[in-house]
Amino acid sequence: GLIIAANTNSVNANSLGQWIELDAILAVVIGGTALTGGRFSIAGTVVGALLIGTLTRTITNVGIPSEANYLFKAVVIIVVCLLQSPRARASLRTWFRTDSTKAVRP
Repeated sequence: GLIIAANTNSVNANSLGQWIELDAILAVVIGGTALTGGRFSIAGTVVGALLIGTLTRTITNVGIPSEANYLFKAVVIIVVCLLQSPRARASLRTWFRTDSTKAVRP
């Protein structure tokens, strides 16, 4: 909370730190931790936190309204969750599979 107050140069007890849990969950999921449990990576979580910080700063520096941060982060969460899903991976494999019977033989 103290770091956030220093970044915003103000303190509001009602909204300070709001949506921080979204960034924490997103950093952990991007870092490779399975949502089902069982495997995790501290180094991956640190990399995920750096990516989230970079995404947030980039959106702010480009001039996109800060409210759009949540939209971009939600899209990232959906993509990462789909990539971790076994059913989605199987669908992607069949989608991008090349059919050897369609190959033209000389």
